[in-house]
Amino acid sequence: MNAKNLSERLKTVASFVEKNKVLADIGSDHAYLPCYLVHTGIIKTGIAGEVVKGPFESAKKQVRSEGLENQIDVRFGDGLEVIKETDHVETITIAGMGGPLIASILEAGKDKLDSVETLILQPNIHAKAIREWALKENWKITNETILEEHDKIYEIVVLQKGQMELTDQELLVGPYLMKEKSTIFHKKWSNELREWQRIMDQLDKTVASKEVQSKKEELERKIALVKESL
Repeated sequence: MNAKNLSERLKTVASFVEKNKVLADIGSDHAYLPCYLVHTGIIKTGIAGEVVKGPFESAKKQVRSEGLENQIDVRFGDGLEVIKETDHVETITIAGMGGPLIASILEAGKDKLDSVETLILQPNIHAKAIREWALKENWKITNETILEEHDKIYEIVVLQKGQMELTDQELLVGPYLMKEKSTIFHKKWSNELREWQRIMDQLDKTVASKEVQSKKEELERKIALVKESL
């Protein structure tokens, strides 16, 4: 993978970025995504934010080697701290982290979202945490997709400002994804059901306690919601 030939996962994230928007890519790693978006003419300027020194240096080196220093500003900082009010950022991408971490980044940087129109989020796991955050903070899901690459399944959730209502089922599996019911959607949740059933079988063999009972009830609830979705 490089800045001109992205992974399928990042290419799919890129496909949701609207033309000529000011972009901030948080946790940008090698800055492949913003470099690709400039090379393909989708954006003119962008910010690559990174909180880890190694990837930050890699991103700076990548942007330099692509000759994009005037278009992409690589910044060191925690989450949305790298965004300034004067940037007028319209689109934020956060890819390749767990859903709870993405939600915590958004929560910690809420005050940076005034000018932002679109959040394009690609959690590696637990996308539910993002949907819960969106519901609480008045962002609505405008698109979702699910894909498989190198035997890993990824969800992408696109948010824009606005209110929505989600059922427990939609929070867990995604309102758009459960309507589409793709082959990959079936594969993901069939795998989850098998894993949850394995845990249930183990819990049945343990000494009964309030904690065990609570865990079993939670798993039973999730299993029922997923079975309804398939």
